[in-house]
Amino acid sequence: MMKTVAAALAALLLAACAAAPGPSATPAAVIRHKTPGSDFPIAAAVEVPAGRTTVYVSGAVPPVVDDKAERGSIAAYGDTRTQTVGVLRNIERSLQRLGLQMGDVVKMQAFLVGDPAKGGRMDFDGFMAGYREFFGTAAQPNLPARSVMQVGGLVVPGWLVEIEVTAVRP
Repeated sequence: MMKTVAAALAALLLAACAAAPGPSATPAAVIRHKTPGSDFPIAAAVEVPAGRTTVYVSGAVPPVVDDKAERGSIAAYGDTRTQTVGVLRNIERSLQRLGLQMGDVVKMQAFLVGDPAKGGRMDFDGFMAGYREFFGTAAQPNLPARSVMQVGGLVVPGWLVEIEVTAVRP
């Protein structure tokens, strides 16, 4: 009886190993769920299949766009749209150094500071104008799940935007 049970378990193990994808198998695709009835450029949810490597990219901040402006001022970094584009370019370069692309981003968190020119409210339209240059385009249609929040401030007073992303290795 013991030999029969051991033989049955061995047969099951061999069958499972034969059915399991090997190293040359193509990994399952990341699934991006659209928001029903909406064309807003974010995914309602993103499913990452088992076996994929997840890469967490630290928050990126805007570069100086006017080195003649007062150091640490909004004028030195630009408005929300300008800062968003600069931050996303920095993220794009970071991803490229890791062998990834913007299309590999599955999750984004954007932290926006209230713009004094907007009565202290975050400039969501400015953020979206910059974001749309990188996500939901014909060249790069992959959309991440995303959160955008207004924060009281960032490390440098002139920063209006900081973004962190999570990417998945293809």
